[in-house]
Amino acid sequence: MLKTLYGASPADIDSMNTARLRDEFMVEGLFTAGELRFAYTHVDRMIVGGAVPTSDALGFGDGAEVGTKAFFDAREMGIANLGGAGAITVDGKRHDLENRDILYVGRGAQNVTLESADAKNPARFYMNSVPAGADIPHRLIKREESKPLVMGDAAKSNKRELRMYIHPEVAPSCLLLMGITDPAPGSIWNTMPPHLHERRMEAYCYFDLGEEDRVFHLMGRPDNTRHLVVANGDIVISPAWSIHMGAGTGPYAFVWGMTGENQAYTDVDPVAIRELR
Repeated sequence: MLKTLYGASPADIDSMNTARLRDEFMVEGLFTAGELRFAYTHVDRMIVGGAVPTSDALGFGDGAEVGTKAFFDAREMGIANLGGAGAITVDGKRHDLENRDILYVGRGAQNVTLESADAKNPARFYMNSVPAGADIPHRLIKREESKPLVMGDAAKSNKRELRMYIHPEVAPSCLLLMGITDPAPGSIWNTMPPHLHERRMEAYCYFDLGEEDRVFHLMGRPDNTRHLVVANGDIVISPAWSIHMGAGTGPYAFVWGMTGENQAYTDVDPVAIRELR
């Protein structure tokens, strides 16, 4: 594992400086050419991972670091391709992924291998894995098979397209939800209104940012907010007690992954902007 995050109480953020806030709630450096990296958070035991295979394939399957014989003995995973064309082989079956395709890997898989079609334009695989208590078949979800939802208001700079991939309405899982959101051209806010979902945590993976651009991700309790400055490929871990919303200095997108008590996407508690402090 690259990093272990232990989670924190909302009361803890009062004593955190910028460095500690980033250390507790962000994962940086997951996407490194030729490497496979993971980070484990005790917030609902989600694992986030990044892999950028170049000339050689990258693989995993051993469960030593999660306390089981095989990695997927008690876990499921979603793998999104955020880069060039690539392929994922699960127990001998190959799945070809273009940009914005997502592969669901169910409990019981033994070996996963990731590779790029072109080492000069490598795939960038982003992974969310959570504990699972059911056997759901592996499934490739192409971008065109995802369910799009257009939300927000261009006049308020928050129009966006949300695509559901791993979701009961598209591709079932045990507890994982996963999708991709794109702010519309000219819109900068990615989630509006901000909200809490007490029964689920969420991880944000920001991508497709320019080298000089950043997203200002707001977190914390509604009456006690903080911010994280996020670059391309950075991941934010959002506990159930924290709001989550962000604004970018240029075009960007993000992968959202959730797990918790249910898969009801609308099980949220909105927070009015006027209530934020």
